[in-house]
Amino acid sequence: MRMAAESPTIVLVHGAWADATGFDAEIRALQDRGYATIGFGNPLRDLAGDAAYLAEFLRTLSGPIVLVGHSYGGNVISTAAIGNEQVQALVYLNGWMCDVGESQQQLLERFAGSLVGPSIRPVPFTNPDGSEGTDLYLAPEAFQEAFAADVDPAKAAVMAAAQRPYAAAAFAATPSAPPAWKTLPCWYLLGTEDKAIPPELQRFMAERANATIVEVAASHVSFVSQPEAATQLILQAAEARAVAG
Repeated sequence: MRMAAESPTIVLVHGAWADATGFDAEIRALQDRGYATIGFGNPLRDLAGDAAYLAEFLRTLSGPIVLVGHSYGGNVISTAAIGNEQVQALVYLNGWMCDVGESQQQLLERFAGSLVGPSIRPVPFTNPDGSEGTDLYLAPEAFQEAFAADVDPAKAAVMAAAQRPYAAAAFAATPSAPPAWKTLPCWYLLGTEDKAIPPELQRFMAERANATIVEVAASHVSFVSQPEAATQLILQAAEARAVAG
């Protein structure tokens, strides 16, 4: 059931080493409030292709849209929303907000403190056309500390076992066009205990985008450990755009 004719559809886009089931609590809460909510399956293959895949899906929706991206999903929503007038707001949950020609690796080199680099385990693969690629996994023994330090250990172990592979091509990619956060209103949930994207790097990106920032004492998966904070920020964005629209 939609709340009203102009209530936005909320599309949640996961990042690396995760899938849309991580948004379970947010989806339930948003649906309970009457919002049409979609957990989008991010391919995690390369930024241009992943964003194009999301952009095509968004064109099948009617009415206003609020896009929510966690981690690498932030870069995907920033690119997919370009030129789509239905997208009213962008919400980042510990999200990447790279600019044109700027990679995640470049930003991580500027802001110390990430535990992701030493935790990555590369796994080579062969594409159908015979070309070679590399998938990146987080080592199971390092997963909780680097990614989900404030999540129950048993749950973190399941998350580590079920992690989706993240292609090295996606990690190294840079936006090729001005991202949508330059023109759309943004909200940002900043995890102050994040060991994947250092908090000061999150702050740099969010402030550069003039985002409304809410801090929460959470790891990189704030949407798992602090779902109420994530839900409230999404609602804030959705309600603000409903008033503005």
